[in-house]
Amino acid sequence: MARFKLHINGGVHEVEAEIDTPLIWVLRENLNLRGTKFGCGINECGVCTVQMGQEAVRSCDITVVEAVGEKITTVEGLFQDGEGKALQAAWTEHRVPQCGYCQPGMLITADALLKRNPHPTAQEIDSEMSDVLCRCGTYPRVQSAVRQLAEKEGNK
Repeated sequence: MARFKLHINGGVHEVEAEIDTPLIWVLRENLNLRGTKFGCGINECGVCTVQMGQEAVRSCDITVVEAVGEKITTVEGLFQDGEGKALQAAWTEHRVPQCGYCQPGMLITADALLKRNPHPTAQEIDSEMSDVLCRCGTYPRVQSAVRQLAEKEGNK
C-alpha cells in the first residue's frame, strides 16, 4: 500500500491504495464518489469515464499512479459550475436519460467534447458519444442535447 494525493473535483484528496489499483475503485471505494459507474472493467463500455484535464478517459483503465498530478473531474464535480448545469438542463430538456446507467459517462464525454471543440459537427458528436455504450439507445437525444449546447455557445 502507498499514499497518493489526487486532485479531484477541485480538491486534493489523500488516499491509500496499491499502486496498480484502477482509478475507478479509488473513486468509488476510497472517496465514496459513486457517480462513476463500473461497467465492463476492460475499457470498452465508457460508463466509468472521467475527465483528466480536458480529456475523457476510462477510469477502469487508469491506475491511481497514473492519476497523480492530473486534474480529475467526476460526474459529481461536473455540476459544480455553470457549464455542468447547462449540460444537465439540456439532458433533461431532450429527455436523454432512460435507465441512467450510462449517464455519468455520457455527461463527462459530452462536457470534454464541448471543451475541446465548442462547435462539433453532427458527425463529431456521433463519433465521440457512440464510444459510451447506451443500452437504451438514446444517442439521437444525446446528439440533440449536445447540438443545442454547441449552438448556445456560439451565441455568447
